[in-house]
Amino acid sequence: MVSEGRTEMEPERMRVLVTGVTGFVGSALARHLIATGTSEVVAPVRRPTQLDGITAPLVEGIGPATDWGSVLAGVDAIVHCAGRAHQVADRAADPLAAFRSVNTAGTLRLAEAAVGAGVRRLVFVSTVKVHGAENGEGQPISEADRPAPADPYAISKWEAEQGLRNLAARSGLEVVVVRPPLVYGPNPKGNLLRLLRLVERGIPLPFGAVRNRRSMIGIDNFVSALSTMVAHPAAGGRTYLVSDGEDVSTPDLIRLMAAAMGKPARLLPVPPMLLRLAGKAAGRGEDVDRLLGSLEVNSSRLVQDLGWAPVRSLEAGITDVANRFLHR
Repeated sequence: MVSEGRTEMEPERMRVLVTGVTGFVGSALARHLIATGTSEVVAPVRRPTQLDGITAPLVEGIGPATDWGSVLAGVDAIVHCAGRAHQVADRAADPLAAFRSVNTAGTLRLAEAAVGAGVRRLVFVSTVKVHGAENGEGQPISEADRPAPADPYAISKWEAEQGLRNLAARSGLEVVVVRPPLVYGPNPKGNLLRLLRLVERGIPLPFGAVRNRRSMIGIDNFVSALSTMVAHPAAGGRTYLVSDGEDVSTPDLIRLMAAAMGKPARLLPVPPMLLRLAGKAAGRGEDVDRLLGSLEVNSSRLVQDLGWAPVRSLEAGITDVANRFLHR
């Protein structure tokens, strides 16, 4: 990695700060970096926590007034996984303000502190929802497509991206933005968990007529991509979409789950329009839309720039999730 007045970043024994280490992505990334033997991991936490092989200084949350103190001393790179997550039923009085406080102002506070501490690179975990909730029947989303964030969560992430770019232009901090779709792995939540429960119980599901295509990324693939972005010289200043490299329809996803659990895939051909109407009537319109709509991403820039490739197939990843669920 080369920038003005700096030498190339050596990939071995980097000191990497990972935020959100108690969360799904952050914890998996920290374990991965330690397992490779190339990184010393620093992981700020809100309360005393024992994390094997990880330096865990106390930091009072992520926000516009966070005091990073000496936490960033000697840090080469940051992977910012922490943030206020998307919530279907948000109870905040002003959801956009709540998201902005953590995801926008909190991120920029960390980045400014990173500049002051001489950190070379910051990898920011954003979201594919910066491009909207669906791509309809058109071409897969690419990094060149115009952003169209449609909810408070996506807006806060997009605003953080813009702030990071402005800071990078002024300071020389190397910012890498990654926009993942759904990240799946052990102990899933949301629609994946609901589908697993229904398939396990052998309940007929009304998705046989659905012809959508959705990109996802398994946690093993995602942390592999993130660790590549941390060290690769060509990643600085770039924005990347990332996925398993395979797209799947809702019926085929159900078939993969059923096969892994040794259950029949009971799919009924109910017209999608009726499913959308039923979802709205039940107050679950957003959940149903994700099961029926398409959201495909083109991750070829990441492959071409960094030579990255998924370490596991989508089928292997979903099979593992289903097996773990079955034997929980």
